[in-house]
Amino acid sequence: MRNLLLKIQYDGSLYHGWARQPGLRTVCGRMEEVLSEYFSVPVELAGASRTDAGVHANGQAATLLTELGVPTDKVPMVFNTALADDRTECLSDIRVLDAREMPEGFHARFDSKGKRYIYRIRNSETPDIFLKRYRWQITRPLDIDAMRAACPYVEGEHDFACFRSSGSQEGSTVREVYSLDVKRLEDDPSEILITIEGSAFLYNMVRIITGTLVETGLGKRKPEDMEQIIASKDRSNAGIIAPAGGLWLDEVFYQER
Repeated sequence: MRNLLLKIQYDGSLYHGWARQPGLRTVCGRMEEVLSEYFSVPVELAGASRTDAGVHANGQAATLLTELGVPTDKVPMVFNTALADDRTECLSDIRVLDAREMPEGFHARFDSKGKRYIYRIRNSETPDIFLKRYRWQITRPLDIDAMRAACPYVEGEHDFACFRSSGSQEGSTVREVYSLDVKRLEDDPSEILITIEGSAFLYNMVRIITGTLVETGLGKRKPEDMEQIIASKDRSNAGIIAPAGGLWLDEVFYQER
């Protein structure tokens, strides 16, 4: 029995998130269904992050315990061949980028040391209809300097209860944010990237942080308000939740940051 760590890329626009859910089309559920049928043996994936409906990934990680005879270096090619079958409708949605053999007992979620998420914003007077699934399109100018000034208050270990959506099942709301940055791309000033790395994240935490930063960029909040928002531990004091389509799981880390 081999334990494979897969790096997976997907467009989450047409999926109800990563985790399998009865009666719903999910990334994990669809992969398991297609691969199990292709190889005629059960395939079960354990993902590192339960991305929400509409959220994308450049670097989702998942472990797979398997007795398949496919050489590890051929796994991406073979799995992508299965996913690209015309019957699956997955050709442009899901792709396995890499596969590595890991020690027995290694788990994509429980052995993770952290994650990086990127939130993408299009800040332009003119919306782009072809980016509506992949960017939060904001037509009013955003003050990037004000947004960046708010970032240091988020970095470090804090009780982030203010950034957790209702319905969350987590116990402790203490997390560590390694870094948070906001930048406007030089070659495309309409493109703004919010990049956050942390040990782990609460339910909708990144999207609520993003919403709070955007309200700061719109002048509705001052950068220093972020300190009081976090100290309050009250969701009602934080900003709106950013749309799912702008969020990308960029990488899962397995070494200390």
